[in-house]
Amino acid sequence: MSGESEVQRIMEIVLTAEIFNQYQQLDINDLTPTCREIFRSDVTTLDVKRPVSASDGRIKASLGIADAHKKVSANPFVSVEEFGQRMKITALEPAAQRFLSEGGISLTRQNPVLAFYLEKLGSENISYKSAREANLPCQDTKAHLDARLSRLIGEDEKLRNALDLVIINAPEEVEQDIGDLVCTEEQLAIVRKIQHSIEHRDFLHRHRIYEIGKLLFVGPPGTGKTSMALALSRTMHMPILEVRLSMITSQYLGETSKNIDRIFELAKKLSPAILFIDEFDFVAKSRTADDHGAMKRAVNSLLKNIDKINLIKNGVLLIGATNHPQLLDDAAWRRFDEVIEFALPDEEMRRNILKTITSSLHCSIDYQALAKQTEGFSGADLRMMIKEAILSALMDKRQTIGPADIKKGIEMVRNREAIRHQNWI
Repeated sequence: MSGESEVQRIMEIVLTAEIFNQYQQLDINDLTPTCREIFRSDVTTLDVKRPVSASDGRIKASLGIADAHKKVSANPFVSVEEFGQRMKITALEPAAQRFLSEGGISLTRQNPVLAFYLEKLGSENISYKSAREANLPCQDTKAHLDARLSRLIGEDEKLRNALDLVIINAPEEVEQDIGDLVCTEEQLAIVRKIQHSIEHRDFLHRHRIYEIGKLLFVGPPGTGKTSMALALSRTMHMPILEVRLSMITSQYLGETSKNIDRIFELAKKLSPAILFIDEFDFVAKSRTADDHGAMKRAVNSLLKNIDKINLIKNGVLLIGATNHPQLLDDAAWRRFDEVIEFALPDEEMRRNILKTITSSLHCSIDYQALAKQTEGFSGADLRMMIKEAILSALMDKRQTIGPADIKKGIEMVRNREAIRHQNWI
């Protein structure tokens, strides 16, 4: 970080503190994640209480910039308290205008607090609304999720067992976004329906319309079921709890029923949240093929918990996923109010998927011809094919992907499938 950019980052923090203290209508989601960390009330919480301040110690801990007050000592609009080296703005409007004139426009556009104030001053090409929409909400951050989990465990030690059985991600940690996926109209319609249900949750609750928000994703492997569940986490601003039933029942058989109860309880306590149950067909296998009493009790516990959880009442979006819907009996099937198909992509979808995957790459590809050539490929197969093509080009000291690289990618995917279907017995 250059000396000049260090000064700008320090001034961003000091200005943000002054504006946030003066304008009570601004809230924690107007603060950037860095500002939240610097202004938090103490190191064990994410709470931000006014008045906030910018000090040498907090800036060094968050940004790694030492002696911040010395670096802005030449600014005539900054004063420093001797105790704690807290920096304050003595004249807000000229300080903000100077910050903007000295190259602070990029930081301003990413900081809702600064954008709010400078837009009020009439600065052009600055939008508070745009900055606010682009800013990561506090509830989407991993830090916020970790703090909530710590409090929950402190209140109920039994929930610690549930944490060992799930993979939990905050929206911030999820890479997938709905806009990055090539979805069918049916899939996008479900997303819109869930968004409207959440928006009008109070209305639906008053009228006792609860049969919403239990989704079953069905389709072959690699067709985007998990990617869609993860993308919904970002779109809906909900943490996602991912559960694999086979892992729970194989490793924790004696405690399985209790742990299933705890997983659902954890999802409710973290609400609004997404509970994603992968390998849901394992329920059907257990009900029909296993005589173990503990296993059957566990499956019954799962089905009862599904009955009790609800998007409208509990704020939990339940998603089950299966590669084998034909194995599910009526008891499992009827518990979902929406069944969404994730079929192998047709030619048009394959073309769109390929364009999406390669959008940031230099390629000499006939997408329509390649889409025809890759009939039967899943979205995951297409990504694997492009990955192999990239590696082929890089090994040849190139960064442009050509037909020969794509050919190697196709061969690799088909060889994998051939090996998978060999009978070794």
